[in-house]
Amino acid sequence: MCLAIPARVVEFAADDQAVVDLGGVRKQVSLALVDGVELGDYVIVHVGYALSRLDPEEAEATLALFREAGELFGTAGTA
Repeated sequence: MCLAIPARVVEFAADDQAVVDLGGVRKQVSLALVDGVELGDYVIVHVGYALSRLDPEEAEATLALFREAGELFGTAGTA
């Protein structure tokens, strides 16, 4: 099983790289597998690669579910 997380693109870097933001945590990821990504887009990230773009409403709904799960399992604030 793998876990991929929605993250918002906040900055472009060299060589198909971008910086994404997930709840204040910023990480550099590769955009080599996804075409047409623009600043502010949400992408699904798994092990350092953006796998696809994601509709903003779907991204927010998924992130809300992660927050709810964190509260349920006592790990609020980690995602």
